[in-house]
Amino acid sequence: MKSTYAFFCLITFLLAACTYTQKVKDGDFAVERKQYAVAVDLLKKEHQKAKSRVEKGKIAFQLGESYRMLNKPASASDWYKKAYDDGYGTDALQGYAYTLKQLEQYDEAIKQFKELGIEIGSPYEYRREISSCQMAKGWKEEKSKAYSATILPFNSPGADYAPAIFQSGKIVFTSDRQAATGDETYKWTGNEFSDLFVADVQSGDVQPFDNQLNTPNNEGTATFNKTNNELYFTRCYGDKKEDNFCKIMSSKWDGSNWSEPVALPFQQNGVNYGHPALSADGNVLYFSCNSKDGWGGYDLWASERKGELWNEPKLLPRTVNTIGNEKFPWLDGDTLYFSSDFHPGMGGLDIFKTYKSAGGAWAPVQNLKPPLNSGSDDFAYVIDYQAKKAQDVLQVGYFSSNRPDGPGNDDLYRFERRVPPPEPAKPVAEYKLKLEGYVLEKIFAEADNPDTKLLGRKPLNGATVEVRFGKEKKTFTVAEDGFFSMDLAENTDYQFIATKNGYLTGETFFSTKGIGKDPSNPVQTFEVEIVLDKIYLNKEIVLEDIYYDFDKWDIRADAQPTLNALARNLELNPKIRIQLSSHTDCRGNDAYNEELSQRRAQSAVDYLVSRGIAVERLSAKGYGETVPKANCACARCTEEEHQLNRRTAFTILEGL
Repeated sequence: MKSTYAFFCLITFLLAACTYTQKVKDGDFAVERKQYAVAVDLLKKEHQKAKSRVEKGKIAFQLGESYRMLNKPASASDWYKKAYDDGYGTDALQGYAYTLKQLEQYDEAIKQFKELGIEIGSPYEYRREISSCQMAKGWKEEKSKAYSATILPFNSPGADYAPAIFQSGKIVFTSDRQAATGDETYKWTGNEFSDLFVADVQSGDVQPFDNQLNTPNNEGTATFNKTNNELYFTRCYGDKKEDNFCKIMSSKWDGSNWSEPVALPFQQNGVNYGHPALSADGNVLYFSCNSKDGWGGYDLWASERKGELWNEPKLLPRTVNTIGNEKFPWLDGDTLYFSSDFHPGMGGLDIFKTYKSAGGAWAPVQNLKPPLNSGSDDFAYVIDYQAKKAQDVLQVGYFSSNRPDGPGNDDLYRFERRVPPPEPAKPVAEYKLKLEGYVLEKIFAEADNPDTKLLGRKPLNGATVEVRFGKEKKTFTVAEDGFFSMDLAENTDYQFIATKNGYLTGETFFSTKGIGKDPSNPVQTFEVEIVLDKIYLNKEIVLEDIYYDFDKWDIRADAQPTLNALARNLELNPKIRIQLSSHTDCRGNDAYNEELSQRRAQSAVDYLVSRGIAVERLSAKGYGETVPKANCACARCTEEEHQLNRRTAFTILEGL
């Protein structure tokens, strides 16, 4: 449940050109086209006219979602509550709980998270959120002795964020204020598209950064080398017939002009890249992206420069990256500042720091707490060593936040860091690495029907976990809580394989390589989850992210990770035999659709065979348009319903 404005360069802008030109018919259509600023007015009128409680609940939930995407959590919270009261269900209650947390109403958020766990049948699912609310409540009551924060005077009613230190007394930041380039309105936000701006911090004067770099596309999140003649920033763009994705661009100053920006060559198609940050020597570039090779969501990566070339990026370790989103890195020597919505925090994105030890490992992350962090999204922390400061001030810098006391959606803040009073000495503790693991199963809206909505996960009683590390093995049998724990060795890779009769064998990995020691946190505890899928014979399970080009059946690069995961699942479960099926939407004639779907299903089978899966364990079936998931009259199907019907799936024909 996060802010949208700051993350245009982080999320996939799956908006074709028609998104901006196609006439909006109603609120539902506006939401489908991601035109949230347009949707809210239409939906409010439709909510007033709605006759039934069911209809009111659906529209109220869409209003909650739209206000969430517009970064208005108070309005979102009200509409989620109305949706839940009108029987919309657990999605509305979840939205309500998360927005309460974002609004720092922690006691009420805890209450709703507990209720949510009861409703889906698993208190486990929201235990982290409850713990995080309790922790945040304590932090909020503390008085900061080190930091103070004030809002900068040149913020606009739009979104202003991601400050970068430029020349002395100046910062370059991202904004969608009215002075941004282009005549189009970005209907997601109702504002302009984003550009780079430069501000004189003392005078408050703000100007477009460079008219050659700013375009009608979204630009933002800049970083400079120490001599300010090398620039990296994000631009989101695509051809008219393609989706827009965000890339990191580079440009150089020749003494009078910035060069034409070029995209860094290591970036893959279909992945969003953003938030570049250079090391002090300019030879390491940190950034965030949502590659499927990461730990989940957006992760932090680093690429090292050799001569004029940037090497293939490396993923930062699990001390930094999580299954959530890590974004907005910034380097201060060996200290890395970044934002995360999964490390224990106060509501949205929080600012964290870690540092690299002499051996190259990253220390445990630390939450910077209030006033730098809040229930809102707090991000893009930078230190300005050139800034004027009072004698008792150690550091001056800037960060971004969408907290409600600012004039815009995201705003720029100035912070000061002072010398805190000394703390009592702590006894020296022994360094330990501990791991807590859980074996889980999925909860579906209809029990034993994997084609219904996934509500959450719950502990799986009686599963066996085999842990492999080096030449050693350990085995655990979990009880009703699905829990196991163990001590970890340093610089070691671990593989966890969980099994239970009637379930597909599953695995996960963890590594202590790259994990540093921190005297203030000598005992570090990590967590892994292994989710086992129940074996459902002769029931179709849809494979996500399997797409084909128009009138094509070859496996695209963006489909390979999903099929690779399926291949690994088949390796772990050698007695399973499956059918790969492909379905089309209703557009096109029956014979064409049947032949195309058969070729697509066979392509998936051929790909799995190329990954070492025995052909006798696989079969291909193309169903054309004969088995739709969305039952709608073809001429009246929405694009979302057409996409639901265009799917690739697998069915287990034989189990263990």
